[in-house]
Amino acid sequence: GEVDIEDLIAEEQCVYTLTRNGYIKRTPVSEYAAQSKGGMGKKGITTRDEDYVCDVFTASTHDFILFFTDTGKVYRKKGYQIPESGKAAKGTALVNILQIETDERVQAMIHFRPTGEAGETDGLQLTMVTENGTVKRVAVSAFRNLRQNGIRALRLDEGDRPVSVLETDGKSRVLI
Repeated sequence: GEVDIEDLIAEEQCVYTLTRNGYIKRTPVSEYAAQSKGGMGKKGITTRDEDYVCDVFTASTHDFILFFTDTGKVYRKKGYQIPESGKAAKGTALVNILQIETDERVQAMIHFRPTGEAGETDGLQLTMVTENGTVKRVAVSAFRNLRQNGIRALRLDEGDRPVSVLETDGKSRVLI
């Protein structure tokens, strides 16, 4: 058969970091070390002036990462498609990775891994909340086939914007 490019990429756990100004990076977990009592800490990212880290999580290079923007659109990439950087690096601008508009800003990142051969996610749901109080719950499977330029995940009223995207099982209670 055919060789899939993903089969040639080693699977490893990485730390994904997103800043408010739209810079993202992937750093292997092996670059981080646990510190003993009284440790001084080490710099995990260098940010530009007036920028700060807004999202950090660990995921595999073969996991999917969904990017939700302030316009209600969602984009999807595999973990290995995020450029790898060292701990102190600033990262890469999201506009170089995703086909987002210049005034669009990523509000949230969610990662998941399909569990079945058909890309099933075992009932995993996402709950989206907007600034004006709109709440929408949608199955992750709805984002299985995304175009490069993303899809509209949430219709927004004038002046409204997404505030949070939460991962749920569809049975959980959510406090807003």
